[in-house]
Amino acid sequence: MNSKIKISLLAVLFVALSCKEKTEEILSGQSSSQGHPSLILTKKGVKDIRANLGSIPIFDKTLAATQKEVDAEIENGFDVPVPKDYSGGYSHETHKKNYVLMQKAGALYQILDDDKYAKFVKDMLFEYAKQYPTWPIHPKPRSYARGKLFWQCLNDSNWLVYTSQAYDCIYDFLSEAERNTLETDLFRPFADYISKENPQFFNRVHNHATWGNSAVGMIALAMDNEELLDRALNGVRDEGFNPDEKDNDGGYIRKEGQKIGFYANVDEPFSPDGYFTEGPYYQRYASYPFLIFAQALQNIKPEHKVFEYKDGVLIKSVNALLNLSDADGEFFLLNDAQKGMSYFNSSLISTVDIGYHFGGNNPELLSIAKKQDEVTLDDAGLAVALGIKEGKDKPFVKKSIELSDGAHGDEGAVGIIRSHDMELVFKYTAHGLSHGHYDKLSFALFEDGNEVVQDYGMGRFVNIEQKGGGNYLKENKTWAKQTIAHNTITQNEKSQFKGEYDMASKHHSNKYVFNVADENVQVASAKEENAYPGTKLHRTMVAIKDEDYDNPYILDIMRVSSENSNQYDLPFYFLGHIMQSNFEYYKLSVPEVLGKSDGYQHLYKEASASVKGENIKLNWLRNNKFYTYSAVTLNNDEVIIGRIGANDPEFNLRNEQTLILRKKNVKNALYVSTIESHGTYSPVSELAVNAYSNIEHVSVVLDSKEYTAVQVLTKNKKQQLFIISNENNDEEAEHKLTINNKEYTWKGVYNLNWFKLF
Repeated sequence: MNSKIKISLLAVLFVALSCKEKTEEILSGQSSSQGHPSLILTKKGVKDIRANLGSIPIFDKTLAATQKEVDAEIENGFDVPVPKDYSGGYSHETHKKNYVLMQKAGALYQILDDDKYAKFVKDMLFEYAKQYPTWPIHPKPRSYARGKLFWQCLNDSNWLVYTSQAYDCIYDFLSEAERNTLETDLFRPFADYISKENPQFFNRVHNHATWGNSAVGMIALAMDNEELLDRALNGVRDEGFNPDEKDNDGGYIRKEGQKIGFYANVDEPFSPDGYFTEGPYYQRYASYPFLIFAQALQNIKPEHKVFEYKDGVLIKSVNALLNLSDADGEFFLLNDAQKGMSYFNSSLISTVDIGYHFGGNNPELLSIAKKQDEVTLDDAGLAVALGIKEGKDKPFVKKSIELSDGAHGDEGAVGIIRSHDMELVFKYTAHGLSHGHYDKLSFALFEDGNEVVQDYGMGRFVNIEQKGGGNYLKENKTWAKQTIAHNTITQNEKSQFKGEYDMASKHHSNKYVFNVADENVQVASAKEENAYPGTKLHRTMVAIKDEDYDNPYILDIMRVSSENSNQYDLPFYFLGHIMQSNFEYYKLSVPEVLGKSDGYQHLYKEASASVKGENIKLNWLRNNKFYTYSAVTLNNDEVIIGRIGANDPEFNLRNEQTLILRKKNVKNALYVSTIESHGTYSPVSELAVNAYSNIEHVSVVLDSKEYTAVQVLTKNKKQQLFIISNENNDEEAEHKLTINNKEYTWKGVYNLNWFKLF
């Protein structure tokens, strides 16, 4: 062990032992639900932590790093500036830093029993108590619910969630008069402001309201205030609800008759599987207030049985969220989401630790905690540290999984197919509240943690002041949310549901089949019948592993049927460098803007081709791996090679490519394609291995209302025939079908036949 770490740990043990008598006096005869601390750290937890210091490596490491960080800040002093900035600005980032430091210093005070940490928290709190009553509403006008410390009440709630924990930790360090001052001048008016004075923020079913509810609930528990606790759990009553009010993303604040408060935010956004309807990026963000408040409620008022609520959905949500990450732990980009967000985020440290401590000590969570290499400095973090020390960890195995959407699990789902190193994410969900995108039946593809076929994500540079104050850019609405920005059908160059939240929020896609029982043939299929009036979409995605090849390939079948003739565009957002195509295209000397609205105004048309009914192939290189897209075409289909970035004067968009397969003036359309990973390139040896597609030809041998059959011929002369029943998804149904004078019989929704040709 490093000598500096040894010295630090010995110092910690010395402080703990020298204060033994005082510690035992404080801890004697009190349960975790009595006195302070009791929110996140408990009296028993503090006692156990001190008893184990120096022998729990991951906890000791976290403690040492936290102590070093906070000591440096104490030495530098703190600032409580007058609020004035958006995200990324000095006042915003300073207030954000302050609440994190207070929370950490409070934990250090309890664990190390060193008054300097309590004094640091106390001094900062009294400075806030002095200034808060003098501050008007935040001067930046962008939010539908402006805060006082920050430009939106959401961030004010962040502050109170963290600061409540600090207050709980130093509660007994303060005199009764000091507590009265803080509660009267700071905490009570703060809680009233984000709740009673901003009911449009507080009384929602949304991650914003979850933070607000939890903030008021946390300070209520710290202050032992039943009125505030009831408000947190059940919302602000009789506030003059306006059903037509919307937030900054265009989403309605609340529906008529909708429940309010913390429990409403557990009831409605979470499906029974633990999927959060806004998507994993915002589930990651909301998991902290959901679970930290639940932890406090369980510690202080266990009679609420919060972790048992809705069949234990908060614990289920931990498992669901981890399953919504790729091989590197980065979350899939469903709805508004920033690339690169992962379970290494600080909020996921708490999520994993709380999930382990209160969820039955699932040993698989310990393996995630080991990767995170950090724990929370509280009872839950201690439980994880002890579990790891005792060697209880088991690998968290991510398998193919379907996670239902909707409060009752009946509003579509997300299907994740995992086959070897490939991960296919297929979206057939509800809209996702105001953070939803207009992309029913879209997909993304990953290999070994790398995006291969991408979802763009969101148009935002979070907390980077230079880009719109760190907030959502206008291109999030004009591009990222629009249908053409995703790998799904756009009809007549108009987004699904006309790009209108009101319409999209009323509908969801429907699961048709999800079956991953056979690891060599895994199928996800879903239908969407409301995105465009009179048009029905049915997409089936299959991961097929052929024993003759190292990697599986993806078969994609998109059926479109309509009452009217339309233009259909199906984009394919591959990431990487084009190596070769098998079709002749005309590259424009000057790129043209592809359209005028619905996201098309942000696409350049760089090249195009008219195809003659043969397979088209696009071969590209990504992270030294070769991929090929093969698609069935008809005469007069058009191929467009485009690039993102038109009408983007401030360079807010990433300039990435797409291939769009366009069909004009048709009622019904069938898109069939395959995606392969098939080779590698070494820049060291400068050798390319298996650089060309393993698929010789893809063809549609039958397409009727009842059945679709696709034949794939591989280069080793193996023929694979995939048949799906388009109208009957009964897994017990028996089918008999004749194709090219050959009879096929099977049971279930689909069938894959293998033939070797010589």
